[in-house]
Amino acid sequence: MSATPDPKSFGKVAVLMGGTSAERDISLMSGGGVLKALQDAGVDAHAFDPKDHDLVELRRQGFQRCFIALHGRHGEDGTVQGALELLRIPYTGSGVMASAIAMDKIMTKRVWLAEGLPTPRYVRLAPDQQTPERVVAVPDELGLPLIVKPPREGSSIGVTKVLGYSQMQDAVKLSASHDPDVLCEEFIDGAEVTCPVLGEGDTARALPVIRIVPPEAGYDYQNKYFTDEVKYLCPSGLPADEEAEIQRIVLAAYRALGCRGWGRADLMIRASDRRPFLLEMNTSPGMTGHSLVPMSAKAAGLGYEQLCLHILQGAALDA
Repeated sequence: MSATPDPKSFGKVAVLMGGTSAERDISLMSGGGVLKALQDAGVDAHAFDPKDHDLVELRRQGFQRCFIALHGRHGEDGTVQGALELLRIPYTGSGVMASAIAMDKIMTKRVWLAEGLPTPRYVRLAPDQQTPERVVAVPDELGLPLIVKPPREGSSIGVTKVLGYSQMQDAVKLSASHDPDVLCEEFIDGAEVTCPVLGEGDTARALPVIRIVPPEAGYDYQNKYFTDEVKYLCPSGLPADEEAEIQRIVLAAYRALGCRGWGRADLMIRASDRRPFLLEMNTSPGMTGHSLVPMSAKAAGLGYEQLCLHILQGAALDA
């Protein structure tokens, strides 16, 4: 990892946080942590909420780079990235195309499947395919239980684990309230893990794997961010060869999407054969007190402040 330059050399930095997505509250928590860390390190960093200020103000106010701590739509999906490209202000994380693809779990699956990477089988239900007859037939294709979720949301928003045919209609209705398309996905019974990545291209490196042990209530929005019920194991306790294989797959998945800067892949390890399956790639991961990238980075010897500086150092433009 390259040495971090003088914090003053970053110039005036905007930490983009808040925004208008369903994950606004989490983004404010992430952004607050990043802002404090950068300021404590001596960076001229300032909070900037796109919900309250037009992005053109970034140029008018003389910001020289942006740390994107936005989550979800209009922050993680390529839209803010595109605006910053036009403003010519370097930003952290993936570029326009990788952000847009990774935000859409269905498009992500299409890329990964084309690259021969393992991801659970799925059925996409477009708005005109969400008829009672079509919905109730999905379990015949994917088996039960299965997962129903919006393809362009995060933080477990709108997700249902469907145990029987009778739950399908309500699960699809909930998902469709967040996204016109609905993603129905094969349920992988086993351990949930996550693995962050730092860097770009051939020099990208996977950080230590974290094993997630949820409470009986499940790994939902509330337990992810507002309780201490979930257990996060890092070191993961997985066999060394298993962890190495997960890191290999995650790096391949990251590179296939064209990600840069940083990201975090979520996976399931099937209990029956210990095979890992990719669920999604987060291109603007959480940086809260419950977040997983800082936890993994710490296990690799990189503290929160150093992590923020390293990510900021990688701020770039597509062109």
